[in-house]
Amino acid sequence: MAQVYDHGGGVRSIQVPIPDNPLGHTLVYVVDTDRGPVLVDTGWDDPASWDTLAEGLAACGTAAGDVHGVVITHHHPDHHGLSAKVREASGAWIAMHAADAAIVRRTRATHPERWFSYMADKLTAAGAPDAHVSPLRAARRPSTLPGFSPALPDREIVPGELLDLPGRRLRAIWTPGHTPGHVCLHLEEDHPAQLPGHGRLFSGDHLLPGITPHIGLYEDPEDTAVTDPLGDYLASLERVGGLAPAEILPAHQHAFTDAPARVRELLTHHESRLTGLLALLAEPLTPWQLAERMEWNRPWEQIPYGSRNIAIAEAEAHLRRLVKLGRAEAVAGSEPVTYVAV
Repeated sequence: MAQVYDHGGGVRSIQVPIPDNPLGHTLVYVVDTDRGPVLVDTGWDDPASWDTLAEGLAACGTAAGDVHGVVITHHHPDHHGLSAKVREASGAWIAMHAADAAIVRRTRATHPERWFSYMADKLTAAGAPDAHVSPLRAARRPSTLPGFSPALPDREIVPGELLDLPGRRLRAIWTPGHTPGHVCLHLEEDHPAQLPGHGRLFSGDHLLPGITPHIGLYEDPEDTAVTDPLGDYLASLERVGGLAPAEILPAHQHAFTDAPARVRELLTHHESRLTGLLALLAEPLTPWQLAERMEWNRPWEQIPYGSRNIAIAEAEAHLRRLVKLGRAEAVAGSEPVTYVAV
């Protein structure tokens, strides 16, 4: 049975499962409007997930065919995966920030083998051993895997502007970091339980009550620009904290209050982590070596293959932040490149 929760004021959430993932589910929000329900995110593209979404919509007194629009917080497949099926069922529009829409277009146009080759080159440059890289170089996977053919959005979410939701006031807040086009959505309406604060915030993966979102790299095989995703994320946290919403409605875990306190916790967490990495960088280390020594939720040898790739990206995002702050630098002539504290 679909788990549905009524948050009041014409907002409900449906727990849509993510197969074989410790997060368990994505919270898909159903927002009533004068033209029918609008979804915030849709969940993972899987038959069981689709069935759960359909059951949840029925429990809300509606159906996929009644959906007026879909607002996507970011392009990841546990958020955007079922968008195409919702649109096929209803003709609903799909809205996304331009930066993530560009990733969707690029993903659809790039053959999966190009992505695997790109990732293999990136991991080699980060100092990954051949035993870790070789499976990517041998990979020949179909483009039907989740995430390789995401739905093209047909509307753009413009930061600072109200979305076209008749009868509701939902304003887009650009919060890059987890992805370059991640957005939070500020429901500028009185809280239905009169909690103190300014409306409610659909926070996607930007602000979660008990975990820190992954901050990796903005991957683009055709772009050589050096980005600073962690710097983007920290600045975005400050922006959200300043809104002081009465309640946060995240895409995972559960709703919570006191956004400024959670923002402070996350800022402290990342500053502490950066400080810890500087201690590790007393000696020159590749990003792979740094990731091996970083503190994760389990020992490095117990981290699965795919999760190690995510960990490497997170280590590199932190390294880029340290370099930008002038607290670390690349060692000239090192290959693969090593970094050291300064």
